[in-house]
Amino acid sequence: MKKLLVAVLSFAMVSANAQTADEVIQKYNTAMGGLEAFNKVTTAKITGTLSSQGRELPLTTQIVNGKAMRSDLKVDEQMVNSIYDNGKGWKINPFANAPTATEVTGSELVTFKAQASLANNLMDYKNRGHNIELTGEEEVEGVKATKIKLTSKEDGKITTYFISTASNLLVKSIAKRNVAGNEYDAETFYSDIKEINGLKFCLHFTTKIQGQVFQDVKYEKIELNVPVDDKIFLMPK
Repeated sequence: MKKLLVAVLSFAMVSANAQTADEVIQKYNTAMGGLEAFNKVTTAKITGTLSSQGRELPLTTQIVNGKAMRSDLKVDEQMVNSIYDNGKGWKINPFANAPTATEVTGSELVTFKAQASLANNLMDYKNRGHNIELTGEEEVEGVKATKIKLTSKEDGKITTYFISTASNLLVKSIAKRNVAGNEYDAETFYSDIKEINGLKFCLHFTTKIQGQVFQDVKYEKIELNVPVDDKIFLMPK
């Protein structure tokens, strides 16, 4: 009888301490400054650099929150443009067989759409209809983290997020990435988190493929609620 009582009490303690995926995400949102506060931001302008293959490339992203996004990356003397505007997307990438304005569709369009919102897919999973699942815990470079698998409603893409149990902030994510026609697991590590106007933003993203750094993005400045010209999102004729 005593052993049975101990087992029951132990189960009760585990149940009381167990968290659901939604509870973990709610703590993450709170730590970031709140989903509602993120959604109230109207526009953003982000400047920084993207480092890849030994080159440091200037990067500028302009966002009309939840509606439009334009990312401009300068590579040597050429520009790589990625644009999303209210359900449609286009790009100019002379390094990927798109030297002129080319319409974007499929999973690439889904990615562009997600980038048009300051709140990521995990923060706003309910409103976007994504499916989430708690998949355990794992250490990420010495940090104990809770793992949440998110399956996108729009293209079925799976992303696994790692949320620190101590800070409730995102420390890593894993998602499939197509590179030169091959698909790899891309690990993105998040660091240098700063507070801007009461909201937290990650300023440093390091993406690794097969253990090697694929690209490194550093934001130097994030401006919120600044003027953004709607004309920059129009696809050239």
